[in-house]
Amino acid sequence: MAVYQIAPNIYGVGVVDWNARHFHGHTYSTKRGTSYNAYLIVDEKITLIDTVYGPFAQELLANIKEIVPPEKIDTIIVNHVETDHSGALPELMKICPQAKLYGTAKCQTGLEKYYHEKWDFHVVKTGDKLNLGKRNLMFLEATMIHWPDSMFTYLAEDQILFSNDGFGQHYATSERFDDEVPNGILMEEAAKYFANILWPFSHLITKKLDEIAQLKIPVKMIATAHGISWRKNPGQILSAYREWAANETVPKIVVAYETMWGSTEKMARKIVEGITAEGVSVQLFDVAESDRTEVIYALFSAKGYLFGSSNHDSGLLPNMVAFLDFLKGLKPKNRIGSAFGSYGWSGLAIKQLETILQETGIEQKQPSLAIQYAPDAGELERCYEFGRDFARLVKAP
Repeated sequence: MAVYQIAPNIYGVGVVDWNARHFHGHTYSTKRGTSYNAYLIVDEKITLIDTVYGPFAQELLANIKEIVPPEKIDTIIVNHVETDHSGALPELMKICPQAKLYGTAKCQTGLEKYYHEKWDFHVVKTGDKLNLGKRNLMFLEATMIHWPDSMFTYLAEDQILFSNDGFGQHYATSERFDDEVPNGILMEEAAKYFANILWPFSHLITKKLDEIAQLKIPVKMIATAHGISWRKNPGQILSAYREWAANETVPKIVVAYETMWGSTEKMARKIVEGITAEGVSVQLFDVAESDRTEVIYALFSAKGYLFGSSNHDSGLLPNMVAFLDFLKGLKPKNRIGSAFGSYGWSGLAIKQLETILQETGIEQKQPSLAIQYAPDAGELERCYEFGRDFARLVKAP
């Protein structure tokens, strides 16, 4: 990433990871890559806000050198301890060991456990301020958005909110701002990011948005730690987060299934035909073949969920087990669902699907549909009607 200016004497010095295709291990696919954004404020105190993933430490240092010698850095703001943002700290601190670090108490603990160093760390909490000379920073704890240590940093004079993992996207591009990229792609990646990472913390996000509103701090720009920053219309992403955090849905259905010998797949396709006949939007996914990140993104806005699985030994097929366990952790609310599938003798997979629906908080408004072995013409008609009935429930207010 080339160094760029976001305001007078404030520079983006992070890096683009063009080749990243997975994040958080392999829990999140990043088909458009990602970036690790860091920001340098040149004032009486030379201040760096966040660093980058460890393998890119030398690129970060080279970017900083274009503005100032890295050894002149006085202050480092650590908004989040996760290594994609703090990984370059050990290399940086070798060059500027006198620098003071600022972050939450849990951030201090995390840094010490990750890097086993005792740096000059100063604990801050919401409302604390730091004077840099001509500019002033204010800190806002953002606990569990999305780690316990997370915080935002607000630059008062320029009205910039450095939001770390809030409001970002996994999106590698040479452009840096929302007015420079297609809005459709930007909002898709922002929603995908929320759905796969921040969805479980929706109630905390709503509270944090309320807190920011109550502070009455004007926000002209949101400088994110991943992807694109918001300078033209930061209100767009703030409004979107409020909507997403409220678990608002559209009358759409996602049918996700796993099949052994094709019988459950036949059921799924006929169910989709029934849904379509009712004029309801529907997406169909085989969880054994589909990108889980994309399936979660589809589920994120949908009101209706239908999950199907063939029976394997005494329960669900393994890819469906893993998929539903991941979904359970995302804690979707205000959704309705049901289950379907084929079986040979035990039929326990359907009962497990029903239990998981209940544990996940998805209201089962329609009885499940189980068919032994391969569905015949009459049973396929039942699948069709099952889809139509469920679509009517989704259309209902």
